[in-house]
Amino acid sequence: MNKTFTRNLLLLAVSLFALPSAAQLSSNPNKFLGNITTSYNVDAGGGVPKYYTLWNQITCENESKWSSVEGSRGNFNWNGANNAFNYAKQHNFTYKFHALVWGAQYPGWLENLAPAERFAAMTNWFDHAKDQYDVLPMIDVVNEAVGTHQPGNPMMKETLGGGGKTGYDWLIKAFEMAYERWPDAILIYNDYNSIRWDLNNYITLVQTLRDAGAPIDAYGNQSHELSDISEGELKSALKSQQDALKMPMFVTELDIDIADDTQQKNQYKKVLPNMWELPYCAGVTLWGYVVGHTWVSNSGLYKEDGEERPAMTWIKEYMQTDAAKNAVGPFPGAKKEASIYIRPASQKVAKNDVLPIKVRARMATKTIEKIDLYEGNNLIATMTSEPYMAEYTASSTGTKTLKAVVTTTDGSTYERYGRFQVLSGETKREPYNETLPELPGIINAGEFDKGVSGVSYSGVSTTVYKSRDKFSTTATQDGQWMDYTVDVKEDGLYTLDVEVASTKTGGRFHLAEYSFDNLDFLTDFTDVPNTGSTTEFQTVRCSVKKYLTAGRHVFTLLVEKGGFYLKSMTFNLLPTYSMPGTVEAESFVNSKGGSIVATSDGFAWGNAANGDWAEYSVKVEQAGKFSYEAIVSSEVSGSKFTMTLIDDSGNETSIPMVKVPNKGKDTYEVKTGNVKEAFKEGLHTLRINVTGGKCNIDKIKFTCTEPITGIVNVEVDNDNTGDSYNLSGQKVGMGYKGIVIRNGHKVFVK
Repeated sequence: MNKTFTRNLLLLAVSLFALPSAAQLSSNPNKFLGNITTSYNVDAGGGVPKYYTLWNQITCENESKWSSVEGSRGNFNWNGANNAFNYAKQHNFTYKFHALVWGAQYPGWLENLAPAERFAAMTNWFDHAKDQYDVLPMIDVVNEAVGTHQPGNPMMKETLGGGGKTGYDWLIKAFEMAYERWPDAILIYNDYNSIRWDLNNYITLVQTLRDAGAPIDAYGNQSHELSDISEGELKSALKSQQDALKMPMFVTELDIDIADDTQQKNQYKKVLPNMWELPYCAGVTLWGYVVGHTWVSNSGLYKEDGEERPAMTWIKEYMQTDAAKNAVGPFPGAKKEASIYIRPASQKVAKNDVLPIKVRARMATKTIEKIDLYEGNNLIATMTSEPYMAEYTASSTGTKTLKAVVTTTDGSTYERYGRFQVLSGETKREPYNETLPELPGIINAGEFDKGVSGVSYSGVSTTVYKSRDKFSTTATQDGQWMDYTVDVKEDGLYTLDVEVASTKTGGRFHLAEYSFDNLDFLTDFTDVPNTGSTTEFQTVRCSVKKYLTAGRHVFTLLVEKGGFYLKSMTFNLLPTYSMPGTVEAESFVNSKGGSIVATSDGFAWGNAANGDWAEYSVKVEQAGKFSYEAIVSSEVSGSKFTMTLIDDSGNETSIPMVKVPNKGKDTYEVKTGNVKEAFKEGLHTLRINVTGGKCNIDKIKFTCTEPITGIVNVEVDNDNTGDSYNLSGQKVGMGYKGIVIRNGHKVFVK
């Protein structure tokens, strides 16, 4: 590794926690020597020294894992995690959150949910962690996703959107979700299979995340499997990782499981210095230190009465050596300074095509002066202002290496690496038609972008690619995806109607947008029904969850589970509903939970559980008191919801609770009620809050039963602006003379 990289490894955002205290084993300001909680306690008790006298970093062994925090859905217990977090803060050392996404120790109830519900639950888990810990120094964002080490990985992959364009989109999504909430945290990928058993796949996974521009800041080697590794094998594996990744590294869960005291000590002497003294090693966390209180039998360093095993004595001695004290690290003080991520528009590009590239760069305390972007040794661009965008013309095939060098105004430099592939096919990426599809409007499913497989589409056969008119007669494949370049003509929120056909259930898709700053899931995961034949198409409706801005966009249709047929996609701009009038429940502006479900004559918002909500844009055209008729259904007892009308100042008008009868999910009934408080004219948000399970809402009709006729004042008025009503509440024309109600006031019109 070159000296420039050694000196300038990525540093990212500011942490609340600092390093170190002189009383602890590590006095090195560049890296920590940490440990984990012991049987859900910070201090081990007995004769074992206090935690803060030994270690200057803490990780919860189990307390911050999802299953420990949300064992029953919606009930969060942060007590154990708070104990460790507050202890670290009290003693001025650093804390690592472990872990947000893991195919083990997740709540058991998660397995009973559909993919869309699981994603909502995952998002809720992230949100609650953010609410609990607004600032975190470092996070194991994803744990053990390589291979089949954890049986829950396929479910986690499905939950977070599948493999997508990169094969690892689900992991990219997890890191984007973490970065959105904790941009100043060091975001880590952590794995068991990283040094000995699955080294190459581990490197491929992390490299793919980095190359795609995911906000991953470091890779973590758990290091559980090193009890018999030789120095040569260890050094070789670590070098292979770093040569490929060129990123900071953490030793996250080191233990030496050997019963013999001397052998354990000698193995620590082989392993620890060869990790600690690496300039890209940011810190070492030991995974337990008290005999009888670790996950394996013989890794403890202290007996319960406080007697040290020889390995512990040696660790104390080693940490006082100059080599240990002065070792260089990539995150001095466990703090991040620079967030630097290189995101090409695609991981693959056709030869002679132009590839847009963005460097996402953000400093915690410094100011960026310039960013130099290189392909190999060739300078592509020097950028001095945001957005840091460049273009690369792919003149030769092969794997290309990118390097971004960020220079700050104080002369400091920081580096980030990435890669992309130039393919031999020379069909440049471009929209299917010269004139882009306009939204609102219809896109034929077969008219996806032209280009090379892997660039603008994947999983589509050459025959189908050349005969797009036959696209709807060819079944989709698992993992298939297609890009569609479109022109959004109107800002707003949309619904998406997709024509599908299938002879079986199980098909699933969603729409995404791979922007330069995020991987946005535009729709929830949508299940394809059994329509009866491959030519009998039905329309399934999805809500587009992101507000679309006018201009050119590239949308990607991702097929998680194939076997179904696609015909067209229709984008409809959501309306602002009038009151009096009818609100269609499936056309919400924003929502949490629930899904779009089919009814006998259209669609509804359904499968809404306790705590789910939906919001609608409405305009009260006539002030007064209202009644409502809600068309609803449920297949369980106790389903119910409330409604609230919220004006632009945040003032709320409550609408009585609606109790939904248990008559079956497809049997809709009308429930009526009256609103005690009068609605005021103007734009409002109508919010529905579900407080029971399996609630389906088709539509809600609002009728003005008592127009405002109270005398606020009487004025002589010749101004014809605004709707007018006579004293009986009937709307009158501009030529009406006499006393009228206008905007809640009684006026006399000459």
